[in-house]
Amino acid sequence: MRQKPKLLLAAIAAGLLLAGATLHAQQTMPAPAAAEHAPAAHNKSLWEQIKEGGWVMVPIGLCSFLTLYLIGDGVVRVTSPKKLLAEEQVEAVRGLFRAGKYEEAYRHCKANPSAFTNVCRVAVSLLGEGKTAVEEGIMSEMAKEHSRMQTFISYLSVIGVCTPMIGLLGTVTGMIRAFAVLGAQGIGDPSSLSAAIGEVLVATASGLFIAIPAFTAYYFLRNRAAKVLHDIQDTMASLLRKMPYDKLAGAHIGDEELFAADPEWWIDEETQQPVQAR
Repeated sequence: MRQKPKLLLAAIAAGLLLAGATLHAQQTMPAPAAAEHAPAAHNKSLWEQIKEGGWVMVPIGLCSFLTLYLIGDGVVRVTSPKKLLAEEQVEAVRGLFRAGKYEEAYRHCKANPSAFTNVCRVAVSLLGEGKTAVEEGIMSEMAKEHSRMQTFISYLSVIGVCTPMIGLLGTVTGMIRAFAVLGAQGIGDPSSLSAAIGEVLVATASGLFIAIPAFTAYYFLRNRAAKVLHDIQDTMASLLRKMPYDKLAGAHIGDEELFAADPEWWIDEETQQPVQAR
C-alpha cells in the first residue's frame, strides 16, 4: 500500500513530461500547408553581407584597399635585390677597392643608387676623415635607409590595431540597435532583430579579417628589412677591413661641395687673442 502513492506520482510525472513534449513538438512543427508554401532558404551574396555590416564597412573597406597597397609597396621596397643589396654591385665595389680606385667606387655608387650603394658612397666620401668619421657616416646612412624602408611598413601595424577597433565600434552600435528593436517591438518580429545582430557579427568579422593579414605582413616585412640592413652592415665591414686610413688622411673623395674654409681670423700664440685676417 505504501508503494501506490509513489507509483501514482511517477505516472503523473511521466504523463506531464509526455504532454509537454507533445505540446512542444506541435508548436515547433510547421503546418503542412505552411511548409509547402515556405520560401526556400536565401543564400546572401557577398555584397548583401557587406551592406548588412552597416556604416563601419566604409572605413573597413578603405583600410582593406590601403592594406593591399602597403603590402605591395613593402614587398617592392624590401625584397627587390636591385634596390637593396645587388650582388653585382657588391662585386663591382670590391673590384674597385682592390685596385685602390676609391674615386671610381664613389662614382659607381652614385650612378647606381640602392640601399647598399648609398651607404657605401657615404663611407667612401669620408675615408679621408678617418675611421671614426666613416663609422659614424655608415650608421647615419643606415638609419636613413631604415627609415626609408619602414615609412610605409609601419602603417600596416596601425591598420592592424585600428580595424578591430572599428569593427568593435560597429559591434557596439549594432547591439544598441538590436536592443532598441527588442525594446520597441519585442520578439514578435525577428527579422528586424536579426538584421541588427547581423550588423554586429559582420562588423566584427570584417575588422579581424583585415587586421590579421595586416599584422602578418607587417612582421614579415619588418623582419625582412632588418635582415637586409644587417647584411649591408656586414658587407661594409668586410669592405673596410684593413682600410689604409693613414694614407687617405685629408683626401677629399667625391664631388660633394665642401663649405668649410679657413677662418678670417686666427689665434695669436703670444696673446691668445683672435687676430683679424688682413
